Amino acid sequence: MLYNVIHDGEEIYYIPTVGGYVLLAALFAALLAAALWFARKKAGHGSLKLTTKQLTFCAISIALGTVLSNVKLFSFSFGGSVTLLSMLFICLPGYWFGLGTGLTTGVAYGLLQLMIKPEIIHPAQFPLDYILAFGALGLSGLFCGKKNALLKGYVVSIVGRWIFTSISGWIFWGQYAWEGWHPVPYSLVYNGCYIFAEAAITLLILAIPQVKTAFERVRRLALE
Repeated sequence: MLYNVIHDGEEIYYIPTVGGYVLLAALFAALLAAALWFARKKAGHGSLKLTTKQLTFCAISIALGTVLSNVKLFSFSFGGSVTLLSMLFICLPGYWFGLGTGLTTGVAYGLLQLMIKPEIIHPAQFPLDYILAFGALGLSGLFCGKKNALLKGYVVSIVGRWIFTSISGWIFWGQYAWEGWHPVPYSLVYNGCYIFAEAAITLLILAIPQVKTAFERVRRLALE
């Protein structure tokens, strides 16, 4: 058995068992390995030094994204919180190494979020909330190597996350819609509030020339 079914009043939650956590950890490691393979393929190198460096950069981005996801700048009264640039750091592997690395790193981050704080009320919710929504943050890789790649990639990534999270909210959390609201617009607005609020703050920070230059230097360091 990979999960336990927990009844909390009228709600049913699916919580991973020890075996489930072991499987998630194995999948997490496999995704990091896949991210590394894509990064090496993109870079066109195969040395051990470069391999270790790429893995370190991907792991650091996941670690920073995880830590910052718990640093909440503010929370909305109806739910949802704005974190300190957590989505930006998960977009970085795609910005550095391309789409393949970005997507696999995003999904790995989603699995880590599931291990830390599982919130599943239906098995079908898992791929939407933890694979597709977080994996979408890797869409930043679509613009790897192009002009204003980080800005463009970040915007596309958060829109992708918003879409998948809103679909999940409509299907699985629609019963919590505000009075008089249909579940679809409710989910779009609810998820859009915290996602785009954080995005606005992030884009303002990235617009600072010194910050932009710093991220460009980090990218050159990652690719050297």
